Formats: sequence, C-alpha cells, structure tokens
Amino acid sequence: MDFESKVISREISMMLWEMEQTVSTAESCTGGRIAEAIISVPGASKYFKGGIISYVDEIKESLLGVSAQLLEEKTAVCEEVAIEMVKGACKALNTNYAIAATGLAGPTGGTKDVPVGTIWLACGNPERQMTLKVEEDHGRDINLAIATNKAMQMFLEFLKEESKVSDQG
Repeated sequence: MDFESKVISREISMMLWEMEQTVSTAESCTGGRIAEAIISVPGASKYFKGGIISYVDEIKESLLGVSAQLLEEKTAVCEEVAIEMVKGACKALNTNYAIAATGLAGPTGGTKDVPVGTIWLACGNPERQMTLKVEEDHGRDINLAIATNKAMQMFLEFLKEESKVSDQG
C-alpha cells in the first residue's frame, strides 16, 4: 500500500474512533482491497466490522439486497448498484457507514457502453451516499489501486462532511 493510502487510512481511523462509529465494505472488483486499506491501521477492530466480497450478482442480491431487476436492467456496473451495496452492507454488517465498489477492472469484460476501467464507488450510510465514477483503463492492477485509493479519499471526504453536520446539530 502506498504512503498516501496509509495517511488516508490513519485519518479515517482517527475520525471513526472519535465519532464512535463503525464501517464495513461491500466490494466486487476490488476484491477486499478497500477492507485491507482500512485494517492497515492498528486498532481497526474498534470501528471496522467486516466486509462482503460480492464478486458475482448472486451475492450482491442474496447478501447485500441489491435488486435483481436493477442488476438485469443496468448491470452490476452502475451508480445505483454501488449505492444499494452501501445500504446493504450497513444492514448486513450492522454498521453506521459502508464503502462499496463495483466495476470492470479488466483486462476483459468491457462493452462499448461500459468499457474496461469503469468502476463505480460509493460510500455513506442508509440515508445519504456519495458516489464517484472511475473511467480510465490503466491495466487491471493500476485500475484496482486507483479505485481503492479514490474510495478511501471519498470516504474521508464524506466523514468530514458528516462531522461538520454533527458539530452543527
């Protein structure tokens, strides 16, 4: 894991620790890399409950509650599925927050409409989510590293917004 990812992980760790909140992951194409980034910080068991690697649609449906109709109509690589994965992970793992990733890391599997390198990231809680679409193909390993790093950056941004809201309330 690169230095920037470790810094982001540590900052997320401190925020979750202070907020006394928990996080889980729901990962498809990233295969556990986001969870790995979270647990790289000692003491992660205080706020990280676990992750679901839902590499196939069957698991997205059965464990995360993603709609079969949504998967059929839009495929697993869309913003709506990433959002459903966040909500499903929060419910299945009983956490305040979740981070999700679904996409095509490559080298094959892409289409004209959804090319290789398309990865949807989402984070949040059942009420509010933030999403990001990664669209460049740099080869499988780099695609996965970029997606993991961007997911962690996005979640840190989300937590900072959450802490501002709670400070005002």
